[in-house]
Amino acid sequence: MTPDITLYFIADSIGNDGERLADITEKACRGGASLVQLREKSSSGREFYSHACEIKKITDGFGIPLIINDRADIALACGAAGVHLGQEDIPVSAARKLLGKNAVIGATAKTVEQAISAEAAGADYLGVGAIFPSKTKDAVPTDINMLKEICASVRIPVCAIGGLTEENCVILKGSGIAGIAVVSAISGADDPEAASKALRERVMSLL
Repeated sequence: MTPDITLYFIADSIGNDGERLADITEKACRGGASLVQLREKSSSGREFYSHACEIKKITDGFGIPLIINDRADIALACGAAGVHLGQEDIPVSAARKLLGKNAVIGATAKTVEQAISAEAAGADYLGVGAIFPSKTKDAVPTDINMLKEICASVRIPVCAIGGLTEENCVILKGSGIAGIAVVSAISGADDPEAASKALRERVMSLL
């Protein structure tokens, strides 16, 4: 399944309790997020599952797919659309066996080799970054030229991630991306709905 990754909102539990996370997610969806990922780096499996079920109620209400970060078991348990996998997580092929042919499976890629391998294994889209330093995740920077090379090397859509804002994402124009993924550009905004709307409009102008 090829997902719409135009504006990929990552709902991160760090610094947010369940109620605030749900509120931000709802506003992000209302503003124009096309895909939502739930990222829980410090929660227990039970907490992750509970939050996933709550967030899925919101995304279902907007007809937006929910992706679970790292945990294919949580994705399966809560009925999410799919999972996003890093280089240290289970292989894309294993997640496909677990979640089925209709699941959305994304993969992180930082090199052309990783991108080609993920596509061959059955990934539906790629997340590439960090384009800029991120406040929410310590990630090795990805040069814009590498992003372009990755986009040119695969047929599946590529989503740029890492410190992206309405102002700085202009650097992505002409890179070949299909969308951007953001955390704090929406969750840290005074008005997450307005921020989501503005980001979507900016991204659409770049594609």
